Amino acid sequence: MSASRRSGTTDELGPDEPEQPERDGADLLAALLDGMDAALCAFDADGVVTHWNREAERILGWTAAEAVGRRGFAGWAVRSADAEEVAERLLSAMRAPGRQVHEFALVTKDGGRVLVRTQSAAVRGPDGRPAGVYCAFSEVHAQIDLERSIALSEALLEDAGWGVVLVDADLRPAVVNAHAARALGAGRTSVLGRPLGDLLAQGVEELENALTHVLAEGAPPAPAEVWVSVRTPEGERRRCWRSGFVRLASPLAEEPVPLGVGWLFQDVTEAKQAEQEAALLRFRTNQLHRAARAAADCEDPAEAATVHLDFALAGFADHALIDRVAGGAPPDADAAGPVRLVRVVATPSGSPGPSLPSGATGLPVRYGEGHPALQCVERAGTVRAGVGAREASAERVREWALARQWPSDTVHALCAVLRSRGRTLGVVTFLRGAGRSPFERADVMYAEDVAVRIAAVLDLAGLVGKG
Repeated sequence: MSASRRSGTTDELGPDEPEQPERDGADLLAALLDGMDAALCAFDADGVVTHWNREAERILGWTAAEAVGRRGFAGWAVRSADAEEVAERLLSAMRAPGRQVHEFALVTKDGGRVLVRTQSAAVRGPDGRPAGVYCAFSEVHAQIDLERSIALSEALLEDAGWGVVLVDADLRPAVVNAHAARALGAGRTSVLGRPLGDLLAQGVEELENALTHVLAEGAPPAPAEVWVSVRTPEGERRRCWRSGFVRLASPLAEEPVPLGVGWLFQDVTEAKQAEQEAALLRFRTNQLHRAARAAADCEDPAEAATVHLDFALAGFADHALIDRVAGGAPPDADAAGPVRLVRVVATPSGSPGPSLPSGATGLPVRYGEGHPALQCVERAGTVRAGVGAREASAERVREWALARQWPSDTVHALCAVLRSRGRTLGVVTFLRGAGRSPFERADVMYAEDVAVRIAAVLDLAGLVGKG
């Protein structure tokens, strides 16, 4: 409508400008009603149907032309026996504040019955008095499904015993439950919108790859176990999370529009560590058993010592050395002079290969004072050593290793004493490079088991006292 027409002037329209029809909003109201997801009908103060949308037609089969103008539901949308009660329930909303919720059975056009849940409320006229009632209804099972979905969402985000994180399309947490917030070492609101790299020190790439895959391809067929390091004020915590992923899509869009990913996880660190420890124990027990069987077939006891050493190295260390006490085992540690060690067996420090005897040169190894191997013999106990700093430079590692007469790439060392018949025969040293973790308590126990077997064959070989 032109400005002149709105202002009440009588300017004529141009020859090419068609006159626009006046609109009272009825067509807009009809479009809104028909576009609703819920069925809706309305009654005037006398109970006559005034509105009937397409969702109501879909559920009951009655068209708007067939429904509008009828008085109540009697004789067509409800059974006659129920008509009075249904009409009373619906029209009572004009006299009650707020919305009224009821459930009753309606009759479809083909004679079937549908149990519906209704929400009705008064429609008030310009004077504020009730002028009718509107009633929105849906099939009970659909409403129950919706309520179950909402209840499930609320339960997962409040009371679940595992972590629930809703991740948006930018791979940032949008919603987290209390369990997930504790696992991430932060509050429920402080993690929202932050990159996962701010929360996790390790495992971020693997987790983001999984989320990206779910956004593009959908949920994986089975849960995935992801190892991460969580940043906390106390430091990094290494955790294993068994994770499941589901893609979230909008139910309102015609085409699936990804809203993000639902990530559910459970901390299985203790269980995984127990599994790993059990598997490692089985492997090492098998190695000891195989080494004992192979050593039993060696005619030379010295060769049997190298067999035990080679079997022990698998998955345990990068290099190993066997040094014996020069001049025989001291009968009394208090009366013994300075300890001298002679190299007996060493693994190749370059390319991998079997352990090799060093030959009976009788020349002591040039270990400096306080060397871990010397400490091991003096204490008759296991000694662990390492370069110290977690990220030491290559030059520092090389200097540290060469000063102790070890291969230049050595970072961690474990020295176990060789004892047989109450005497200290020498020491076996296991060495690890930068690609391995430091020796732990379980490693110490395994090294001591290997040392017992090596000491027995060295004693049998009569190497004590030579050199």
